[in-house]
Amino acid sequence: MGRSMRGLLAVVAFAAVLRLGLVGANFADLCDITWEPQNAAMTDGGEHLTLSLVSNISGSMLRTKKTFIYGSISTLIKLVKGNSAGTVTTYYTSSVGDDHDEIDFEFLGNETGQPYTIHTNVFADGVGAKEVQFYPWFDPTADFHNYTIFWNPSMIVWFVDSIPIRVFRNYASKGVPFPTKRPMYGFSSIWSADDWATQGGRVKTDWAKAPFVAEYDNMGLDVCECLSTDAECAARCNKDTPPEPSQLTKEQMRQLRAVQLGYTIYDYCVNGKGPVPPECSMPQY
Repeated sequence: MGRSMRGLLAVVAFAAVLRLGLVGANFADLCDITWEPQNAAMTDGGEHLTLSLVSNISGSMLRTKKTFIYGSISTLIKLVKGNSAGTVTTYYTSSVGDDHDEIDFEFLGNETGQPYTIHTNVFADGVGAKEVQFYPWFDPTADFHNYTIFWNPSMIVWFVDSIPIRVFRNYASKGVPFPTKRPMYGFSSIWSADDWATQGGRVKTDWAKAPFVAEYDNMGLDVCECLSTDAECAARCNKDTPPEPSQLTKEQMRQLRAVQLGYTIYDYCVNGKGPVPPECSMPQY
């Protein structure tokens, strides 16, 4: 199959999967519990997962068995109900080792009645501090919502219920680090960060309400899987992964602008301290 045909199929799959919010195989097949397994539970044949935070040093973490460079990873999450101040529930991709790459969804808890913060970030070659944060336009504790990270050689897109909320474009040719060569795992976790997570650390965790439980349903991986060495994987995945889609559709652009205008609460390009990073003056969409 030619690269142009693979690109066309990638565009079709990108639009169809995100429109339908589909997720695929189960946690038992795809993942291992790598931290505090006693605080994790799988039911429904591995399709449903709970991760519990029981103390300030005892949460839980799940990691995919596969590593990959590029692809789409999705899951359904129902966040901690009630007073979740000081808790952080996550869904992200990350390499291991020095100068790591990482693409983040982090959900920062709050007092009862106050909104969660959806925290996004990206690291490339160990360079991060590219946070953009949003308030959700829905109650993320009342039902499951689909969170998807889409990553290809052109861009990274964060989706919530098939709606794009952020794009980070590949400007490596202009000196902006972009993840292209380090295989990543997919992770989900819950942990304590009451020194900073809620209102800058002003509101602490009420441990009398522990355990704090986040629920996940299914995980979908459509990725360029790493099968041997990191160098081989980087060479193969950069050769075989088409750069398309390299732009959002017109409808996705409309959705993204609506979210960014109505729900952004922090943007490192606008609110950050120090020199403005070069990518902030470059088109992202």
